[in-house]
Amino acid sequence: MYGPQLNFERNGLVPELGIGGEQSRWYAIHTVARHEKRVDQQLREIGVVTFLPLMQQIRRWSDRRAMVDVPLFSCYAFVRTVQAAGERLRVLRTPGVLGFVGSERVGTPIPTEQIENLQMSIRQKVPFVDHPFLTVGNRVRIRGGSLDGVEGILAGHGRDQSLVLSIELLHRSVSIRVEGYDIELV
Repeated sequence: MYGPQLNFERNGLVPELGIGGEQSRWYAIHTVARHEKRVDQQLREIGVVTFLPLMQQIRRWSDRRAMVDVPLFSCYAFVRTVQAAGERLRVLRTPGVLGFVGSERVGTPIPTEQIENLQMSIRQKVPFVDHPFLTVGNRVRIRGGSLDGVEGILAGHGRDQSLVLSIELLHRSVSIRVEGYDIELV
C-alpha cells in the first residue's frame, strides 16, 4: 500500500471563473517522463492552478533505501484553466509540458467529480493502490464519514471491498478500501 500525499492548489483556493467569465475546468497535461514535479512547480510559479497526486514509495539504491514521493499517474499532471488561447499557451510554453490530453491536443475537460473524489481521498490520507482501469461494475457512493459523497466502482465482496476511483480520460484508476463505510448504489 502507498501512503498518499497531497500536492494541491495554491492556498487551497480553486478559481471558478477565468478570463471573460468563462468557467475554468480541469484538464490533464502530458509531461516529459520524470518531470511532473518540476512542471507542477513551474506552472504554480506563473499562477496556474495545478493538482499533482503523489504517492510515497520506498526506493532502493546500492547504498541506501529512502521513502520518496512519486506521481500517482506518471507523465501526467492536472491543471484548472479556461480554454482561452492565451491561457493554453501559458501552460504549453512551460518547459516539460508536451500537450493537453484529449481531442486534437486541445484537451478534453475532466469531470470535476473525478478530480474531487481523488483529492478527497488524498486529503483524508486513505491508503490506496494502483488498480486496473474499470468501465463496468456497480457504481456506488460512500455515505457518511470522512469520504462522504465519494463515488466510484465497487470491486470485491465482503470484507475485501474496494472502491475504484478513475480518471476516465487517462484510463487510469486507483482503489481505496471501503471497509466500515456505508455505501449506496448510484
